[in-house]
Amino acid sequence: MNMIQQIAIIAPPLLFALTIHEYSHGYVASRLGDPTAKNMGRLTLNPLKHLDPLGVLAFIIMKIGWAKPVPVDPRYFKNPMKDMLWVALAGPTANLITAIASSLAAQILAATATFIPKVILLPLFQMIAASIWINIILAIFNLVPIPPLDGSKVLMGLLPPRHAASFARLEPFGFLILLALFYTGILQKVLSPIISFAEKIIVG
Repeated sequence: MNMIQQIAIIAPPLLFALTIHEYSHGYVASRLGDPTAKNMGRLTLNPLKHLDPLGVLAFIIMKIGWAKPVPVDPRYFKNPMKDMLWVALAGPTANLITAIASSLAAQILAATATFIPKVILLPLFQMIAASIWINIILAIFNLVPIPPLDGSKVLMGLLPPRHAASFARLEPFGFLILLALFYTGILQKVLSPIISFAEKIIVG
């Protein structure tokens, strides 16, 4: 499979995975009282509103990517730290649900394969398989507790306020920490077995 074919297979599930991830953050924030995403036109399933070209390119090259973060203003929340925990969890949860739905779609496709022309069946199956893989990776990567990833906000919601404030000071250095962990191979070594385990459970 050449590069153009790979992009054609990966692009739709990747765009949907990134979109549903960010939409879910905005949706939960909205339900908890924050209208920021809605007011800025980001509470939408239109992928163009969430697309970060650099994040998509990074996923294609490094298998780690991101979208434009949905704006969230914790000042609207009754309990900012705890409510941000639920907002942060919404994105990875949406990706895991999408991975499970994709796995079910793959099983249905396999059961009806004899009725589908091979010219349609193969790329469709590859796209669904890519959806499973992409959504699992996005969910687990985003749960890494390093700022600005969702996992850091989950951790801050669980920590006592004093410790959470100390941890938040890492945010300006978070991206550099992630790059260092990636290029030393530590991030892959830690995440790979977790991703494989999640894939076995979801795919069955």
